[in-house]
Amino acid sequence: MALCVQQVELKEEYGEPHEPEVESDPVDNPVPLSTLTQPPPRSERTSKAPDRYLGLHHVLLMGDDIEDPETYTKAMLDIDSKKWLGAMKSEMDSMYANQVWTLVDPPEGIVPIGNKWVFKRKNGSDGKVETYKAILVAKGYRQREGIDYEETFSLVAMIKSIRILLAIAAYYDYEIWHMDVKNSFSEWPPSR
Repeated sequence: MALCVQQVELKEEYGEPHEPEVESDPVDNPVPLSTLTQPPPRSERTSKAPDRYLGLHHVLLMGDDIEDPETYTKAMLDIDSKKWLGAMKSEMDSMYANQVWTLVDPPEGIVPIGNKWVFKRKNGSDGKVETYKAILVAKGYRQREGIDYEETFSLVAMIKSIRILLAIAAYYDYEIWHMDVKNSFSEWPPSR
């Protein structure tokens, strides 16, 4: 009933509805293939990098296609395997010099937590690889709170502190240097 009322209202408002003519035999009047296979319209405008890139956008994109190895095996098969070995040796020497661990036999029934190597290429401002980092990390996801550890701590700089330091440096016209920290270790238990 409601459908009939709507059709009547539409007829009064817009006049008699127009029905499209339909051919009974589709072979006599096929749809032209050109209308089905036409690509969507594209802009003819040529794109260019903004002036603020100063022509450096090609340099910045150079190192993006190189992926870091995900495992030790992939690092040894990589073209830069000697550099990865040097980075791994540097990490191990640093851990040995800082006495990060003491080698002991595990207690009965305790499975030691495993570790893995994480590899990362660090790019310079020109987009070229500057350093190779290899970090030996513990597989912490196997640890259980209360059994393997009691509490965690992560040193994080607050942005407010950095802004205050930069403001003081600007006020007194100090030089600011960027330094790369190779390794940092926390002493445990902390000395007081």
